[in-house]
Amino acid sequence: MAIITLTTDFGEKDHFAGATKGAIYSELPDVKIVDISHSVSPFNIPEAAYIIQNAYSSFPKGTIHIIGIDSEINQENKHIAIKLDDHYFICANNGIMSMICSEIAPEKIVEINIHDKIQTSFPVLDVFVKVACHIARGGTLEVIGKTVQEIKPIKNIVPYVNDDKTQIIGSVIYIDNYGNVVTNIKRGFFETIQKGRAFEISARNYKFKTIYKKYSDIVNFEIPEGKRFDEGRGLVVFNSGNFLEIAVYKSNSATVGSASSLMGLGIMDAVSVNFIKA
Repeated sequence: MAIITLTTDFGEKDHFAGATKGAIYSELPDVKIVDISHSVSPFNIPEAAYIIQNAYSSFPKGTIHIIGIDSEINQENKHIAIKLDDHYFICANNGIMSMICSEIAPEKIVEINIHDKIQTSFPVLDVFVKVACHIARGGTLEVIGKTVQEIKPIKNIVPYVNDDKTQIIGSVIYIDNYGNVVTNIKRGFFETIQKGRAFEISARNYKFKTIYKKYSDIVNFEIPEGKRFDEGRGLVVFNSGNFLEIAVYKSNSATVGSASSLMGLGIMDAVSVNFIKA
């Protein structure tokens, strides 16, 4: 049974997500549809890229991923289908795939060219669904598009490193449901520059000198539970996707607050790492 996932900024109020599922089922009644997220911030390409990069590999090989973010076609925003890591991705060529493609080389990229056969003002429904169902039936990418070699990059996807390798300047690319702040600094990149040196991470007026393995490592369990006062304390971890994340222990916007709200950190804000000479 084919699996088709949906990642969009459609939200839950409008008909778009439901109509897309209905169109898929109309063509393939036995397909399995999985919602990754319909709550991506409108037109937020880095946020969508982060979500799909961290979700897709949990699915079986051969899964088809429809990404409906900024998908209106124009001369600067073509549609593409990509085979990568034995998965298929259908989206606009607007940078969404550049985060994944920076780490895993695509096996094939085609620029979709079936638009002359379809009149549409809703390309996810009318074009992406057609392509996904074609692939699910065993069809090849060459039938629905022409091969291309490159995709559009996301700006600032790679953190800045100064010439003497004493500083990394990254940026916030995602804020999760807990208000945790995710940067574009990945563990491998950090460790390559670090080379074992001590460091200080700065975000606005907040500074951190330790990266924990997990959130609860900040807790001193030798102190009785009622006397710890750990909820609301700031910390840094490499999250499940190996991105450097600034968090608040047991964050809750209604009570103790979150990293985003307490530290005033938003999308594209700078986060720097300064390495200390031995």
